[in-house]
Amino acid sequence: MFALVEDGKITQMPKGNKGITIGDNQYPASIYTLWTEAERNAIGIYTVEIDTTNKKDEEWYINTNITYAFGSGKVTGTYGTATARAIADYDAVWTQEEIDEGLGPDGVSANDPKKDNKGNQIVVYGLKTIKKEMIDNQCAGLLAPSDWMVVKATETGGTMDSGWKTWRASVRTKCNSMQTQIDNASDVDALAALFTYTEQEDGSVTRPLGEFPVKA
Repeated sequence: MFALVEDGKITQMPKGNKGITIGDNQYPASIYTLWTEAERNAIGIYTVEIDTTNKKDEEWYINTNITYAFGSGKVTGTYGTATARAIADYDAVWTQEEIDEGLGPDGVSANDPKKDNKGNQIVVYGLKTIKKEMIDNQCAGLLAPSDWMVVKATETGGTMDSGWKTWRASVRTKCNSMQTQIDNASDVDALAALFTYTEQEDGSVTRPLGEFPVKA
């Protein structure tokens, strides 16, 4: 990405895929690939440098838009302070921006509750609910291929293989343990840490949340 600086201010943000007119002069797209940075700077075009210091993982945070500024002979794009995503469920409400855009029903005010077509409060799931649902789905996916064994034993009065029975129980136990860890996370950083893999001294890569047991 590039920026055109005129009289100390950024006036355009060309992508570098087509020519540009600056004053009375026209320049081809090749200036972005064939010219040196110094040559482009001489006509007011600078390569944008993005400062990602404040940028955070968007799985856990909402990043701001990038703000561009010219100073000290370069153009820099910076992020503002990221906002942690909600970890708890919360009731959806109308925002003033949505109302101004005509998205709300007649007579609605900012912070009024959002209702579904049956008049029920709309609830937005927080990260804890989302992650616990993910764990539930993983657990169900692991158990599904052997569900037929449970059905067969139940319908025929037979006995399920003890190895499979023990493993299925361990999967459910681990599922509950993982969800308890998620519930106990005090904030978004603590929740993210549960899912963060780190390399151990023995070369293995693990995460605090752990893994589901593997059927031997």
